[in-house]
Amino acid sequence: MAEHAIGGRSLLAPLRHRDFRLLWTGASASLIGDGVYLVALAWQAYTLSGTPAALATLGVCATVPQLLALLGGGILSDRIDRRLVLLVADAARFVAVLIVATLVLSGHPRLWHLAALSVVYGMGAGIAAPAFDAIIPDVVPEQDLRHANALDQILRPAALRLAGPALGGVLITSLGAGSAFFFDAVTFLVSAVCIARMTAAATPRKTGDPGQEPTLLADLLLGLRFVRSRVWLWGTFASATLAYLLFIGPTEVLLPYLVREVLHQTASDLGLILASGGVGALGAAALVGHFGLPRRQLTFMYLCWTAGTAVVAGYGFATAGWQLMIICLVINGLEAAGTVAWATTKQLLVPAEILGRVSSLDWFISIAGLPVSYALTAPAAALIGARATFVAAGLLGACVTVAALFLPRLREVDGALTPPPPAPVTHTLRNQPCTPAPRSSARMLSPNDFVARRFTSAPATAPAKKGAKLVVLRPNRRRTCARSSRFAAAPKTADNPAAPS
Repeated sequence: MAEHAIGGRSLLAPLRHRDFRLLWTGASASLIGDGVYLVALAWQAYTLSGTPAALATLGVCATVPQLLALLGGGILSDRIDRRLVLLVADAARFVAVLIVATLVLSGHPRLWHLAALSVVYGMGAGIAAPAFDAIIPDVVPEQDLRHANALDQILRPAALRLAGPALGGVLITSLGAGSAFFFDAVTFLVSAVCIARMTAAATPRKTGDPGQEPTLLADLLLGLRFVRSRVWLWGTFASATLAYLLFIGPTEVLLPYLVREVLHQTASDLGLILASGGVGALGAAALVGHFGLPRRQLTFMYLCWTAGTAVVAGYGFATAGWQLMIICLVINGLEAAGTVAWATTKQLLVPAEILGRVSSLDWFISIAGLPVSYALTAPAAALIGARATFVAAGLLGACVTVAALFLPRLREVDGALTPPPPAPVTHTLRNQPCTPAPRSSARMLSPNDFVARRFTSAPATAPAKKGAKLVVLRPNRRRTCARSSRFAAAPKTADNPAAPS
């Protein structure tokens, strides 16, 4: 793989660190399994029910426990070893998915089996998400942090949206949904092994008073106060909540319905459509990683997210699988580009000792509306149709997203990641600063004459005394600052008795 340089450093620079390599390898396996799981769960739900309501119910079952687990996961990731948090989350999901895989392979799956799996899956994701966000600065030095986030945004679409769905479609078509669930279970085992081999001391930080162990409630309140005092944090959280409420349910529930029930395509086709989104996100993350973030990274982030949300409306006009692929590619590409900017901003501007809690609040607040979104999707599709639901979700979500950009003080950190320009070079003449000649507060001098006052003992800024000599010098073509410096620095001689002492 060719290495791209950013500011003299390689995009692959974080992979030089052993712990990040292990974390990245485990996450790669787990995300590929998640991509397989997305296709398998949707296909199995429509096999058992045939209506959007079934998949919407599973979405509610996953997001409610995920929300409940997020706050606890963020607090735990700031108090105990973050590797242990990730291990527990992987182990729980491994067991749950393995049980469901066995039931599906045996030919006796029920919808409530998938609902129970969704509960455990969502809870594990809620525990792991803030810990994963917070552990990256523990295993990567600050100068490689942007590269690590770019790699993360390359990894996620490549695994979750590209390789995973494509492989899931192939497994379901050839071997059935049970084999896809079993594959997902194995990937959690691989991830757990990689995390167990990490050696970085990701120890919790003390955030309370010295000698006093803070309570869980105090830890949570500290994170809330930090977020509340920064508009760029709570404004982004709130806008994400409303935008996700509008478009996540339709895209997650109605896209498989559109592919299977309206366009009458196969599981492989669904996998390829989702995989095209991975291609878009992969390309966008690679471009941002190569060229770096714009100076106004927050504005860039909001514009990307606004455009990506607006394109969701395109699903409502698509009449063929290839059109869905292009739309999915554009949406995920714009989302990934904005996410690189968001993750880097958050990790560099939020103190490390509370990053886990802030990340958990980010996840919690942003997806707080997902259960409602899933619950409303099926009634909305029944009322106005699946296509109209896509159009309304995309346009309304884009309006909500871009509106947050104009909140007062939200853009106060826009450009905070760009180092300040170097101090201007001070030019000197005869070892004196080249500064404009000071103007007297008592009298404005003519621009055609340069007046030098001669005082016996008064300071240079003193007002003129009665009877003081005025020496009028002819103007020359040199600039005023050089001229004033020359007279200020000239030595006292017989020819120049007006020189200062």
